Amino acid sequence: MTTIVETPETAPATTPAARSGWGGLLLRIHFYAGILVAPFLVVAALTGLAYTVTPQLDRVIYTEQLTVDRVGDTTRPLAEQIAAARAAHPGGTLATVAPGEGAATTRVVFDVADPEDRQHTVYVDPYTGEVRGTLTTWFGSTPVTTWLDDLHRNLHLGVVGRYYSEIAASWLWVLVLGGVVLWWRRQRLGVGRLRRLVGPDLAARRGVRRTRGWHAATGLWLAVGLLFLAATGLTWSRHAGENFGAALDALNSRTPEVSTALPGAAGPTGPAGHHGGGGSGPAATIDPAATDQVLAIARGAGLEGPVEITPAADARSAWTVTEVDNTWPVHKDRVAVDPAAATVTARSDFASWPLLAQLSSLGVQAHMGLLFGPVNQILLAALALGLLCVIVWGYRMWWQRRPTRTDRRRAPVGTAPARGAWQLLPGWGIAVGVPLVFAVGWALPLFGLTLLAFLALDLATGVWRARASRP
Repeated sequence: MTTIVETPETAPATTPAARSGWGGLLLRIHFYAGILVAPFLVVAALTGLAYTVTPQLDRVIYTEQLTVDRVGDTTRPLAEQIAAARAAHPGGTLATVAPGEGAATTRVVFDVADPEDRQHTVYVDPYTGEVRGTLTTWFGSTPVTTWLDDLHRNLHLGVVGRYYSEIAASWLWVLVLGGVVLWWRRQRLGVGRLRRLVGPDLAARRGVRRTRGWHAATGLWLAVGLLFLAATGLTWSRHAGENFGAALDALNSRTPEVSTALPGAAGPTGPAGHHGGGGSGPAATIDPAATDQVLAIARGAGLEGPVEITPAADARSAWTVTEVDNTWPVHKDRVAVDPAAATVTARSDFASWPLLAQLSSLGVQAHMGLLFGPVNQILLAALALGLLCVIVWGYRMWWQRRPTRTDRRRAPVGTAPARGAWQLLPGWGIAVGVPLVFAVGWALPLFGLTLLAFLALDLATGVWRARASRP
């Protein structure tokens, strides 16, 4: 009978973290989640990295539509620009108008029949009234930005594709927090020096120890940013996002709407929306000449910078003007305007929004790389590249820990951390931990479902190995 002697490089995990119930459980969860969820994270990181350069791509690909040849001294009336856009695009309903400033063109947006909520945007030179082109847009995004956004969110697979991104976001925070705790425990129970905690051990010989140092130290530096991406990504995910929205409703923390009901108007009108509101009264006859008056009233009410003007949805509704400057410090105030009375009938200022609504809005803009301009894009790109490195190092460790002896124990990859760590947990830990996991699984449904799948796989593997080891 051959006696198998395993080296520290190839033996099952018996690190200081694995010698206790908490450490062993975290290590096993981190190992399996890393192996199984990392492919989803790779796709999210690569597609997110591509999305970070969309502002530059837009400027290169759509220069003709987005910018003017020469910045003039005065702009043409908006009514004239809308008339030029209508002549170039006879169909559709006028949805919004975004007056051009500086070198930017005016965007005249028309609603068209489209199941995916697409619109047609006509770009007009505000200084000459010349139409610069027309694009199919989605909530203001150009075709290239829309394509990359869909790639990142759902891989162009629709509802089914959104599961991948939600799984990635649901597990990213678990992997990050678990990895930070495991690395801290290892260093605390070992040397415990700050230098060893925040940087790899370059003195370590080549192998799993050095790779683990790069994997853990890089993950530690990226931890805050990755947790931010996980949290903001979940807010607009399919299932967890619905629960987040329900929580905002319960806390009365939704983004406030501006009432578009005119004073003394009979019957209800809907709040202003991105595509023009939802009034149920008689259709309004939109007078393009009113656009200039509405803009002047909104400017007088304090709205500055880039704005978006939405015509009245019906005869009982007001127009709305919204600030759309998403770069810090953001300007997102909104007013409802009655052009007939030349008055502001309602307003919603960003400063008065509930705190959670403010944080949610700012978080979305930062996640999209807009809040801090190019610096924001660079930080997101660094996070994506860093995450890819951490994943590669994680898989490399799995390979480096493989048994390499020429006997029956030889394997292509390393063994998983030891089973049964949960049995070493204190009773209070189980009593608190189990309900907590169920609560998190309810709030993040895809996390709960995939966790059950992991547990079932782990249980099945254990049963199979137990049977295989019987004489």
